[in-house]
Amino acid sequence: MTIRAQYDADLAALKTAVAEMGGCAADAVEAALEALCTADADAAAAVIKGDGRINSMQRDIEHRCMTLLLRQQPVAGDLRRISTAMKIVTDIERIGDHAADIAEIIPHLAASRKAGDPAVSDAIRMGQKAHKMLLDALDALTGEDEPAAQKVIAADDEVDYDFNAIKRTLAAEIAADPAKVDAALDLLMVIKYLERIGDHAVNLAEWVEFLRTGRYQNEAMF
Repeated sequence: MTIRAQYDADLAALKTAVAEMGGCAADAVEAALEALCTADADAAAAVIKGDGRINSMQRDIEHRCMTLLLRQQPVAGDLRRISTAMKIVTDIERIGDHAADIAEIIPHLAASRKAGDPAVSDAIRMGQKAHKMLLDALDALTGEDEPAAQKVIAADDEVDYDFNAIKRTLAAEIAADPAKVDAALDLLMVIKYLERIGDHAVNLAEWVEFLRTGRYQNEAMF
């Protein structure tokens, strides 16, 4: 096998590893949403425990990237692809972190808000949209749906709208009863992390669009 052929094979293996890591992060977000919906402290604890696997996968992929960079002097296009892969795994790792952040809040949130709380239901729906954005970004990464990157970017406005709407609901709640400030802050933290998951999904879509087309819509992303 030539050096170039080996290099291309390593890049293909790297793409597979990144997609696997993305699947783990998507599962973590889904599990966090389920725990939020059911106020299940044990399920939340499992999300937190599972975050270590995502961090370990990130370290492995970044090691592969550095190995590729050190093994030979790649051409400029390859360098940008490897750099983009490292940016992708960073966003995926942060998504896993945010799923764990949500899980950490759930036991306290469950104690401070009544079952069937409309604001919590709104947060879950917002989270489901952010989760769908992540799944679409991963579909684009694996090449199963090339236009998916554009769908993710377009969907971000809807998640941002939901985020701001829930914040207004919580502000009105505190204005009506200042004693509810702690309960409102718990949920505010949850929706902040859900909104960031959507933002990271958009980042993924931007990175994937470069891998697919060789260019960025926004060159400042590089």
